[in-house]
Amino acid sequence: MALALAFGLAGSAAVANSEVDLDAMRAATEKYRDVEMALADGFIRDPSDSCVSAEAEGLPAEWGAMGVHYIHPARLKIKQGTERVDGDSTNTEFMEPSILLYEPQADGSMELVAVENLVWIAAWEAAGNADAPMTNGRVWDTMMDDPATEADEAHGFEPHYDQHFWAFRDNPAGELMPFNASVSCEHHGGS
Repeated sequence: MALALAFGLAGSAAVANSEVDLDAMRAATEKYRDVEMALADGFIRDPSDSCVSAEAEGLPAEWGAMGVHYIHPARLKIKQGTERVDGDSTNTEFMEPSILLYEPQADGSMELVAVENLVWIAAWEAAGNADAPMTNGRVWDTMMDDPATEADEAHGFEPHYDQHFWAFRDNPAGELMPFNASVSCEHHGGS
């Protein structure tokens, strides 16, 4: 059940399907190949400095990794003073994503591999949405802790929906899946 909660496998009807043109999104976010441009535009490196891999999450290692997350606090509308990371974002616009994913390279540089959006379930429902967002025919992943486990399925965040787009690295599992077997945390020097 934890996997079902964490990766949207529990099944839910979704709001009207939004369509994203991958080429247009890639063009709109191309400048972020340079991590310094991302930082200049308000993105910050995940304060935990973790590189997320399927294996580290207790999932099959062959699923690969996500990489290091760079978040945009203003786009996520992060709230201050909360025990777990929380916010008010309902942003589903991939031309201005709230999260960028980078793969650490052997020389210490970061290579942009994907963009991601995250909406907070409470804010999403308060905006009048009853079901999870859907993009290009895929319901976004539901990330919330399962009270029956000790795991932190939501990674220190309040319940949210998220969706990855592997705009800059081919993903054998599909461009919208959360993990990518072609991404590695091998060269990550952080925690």
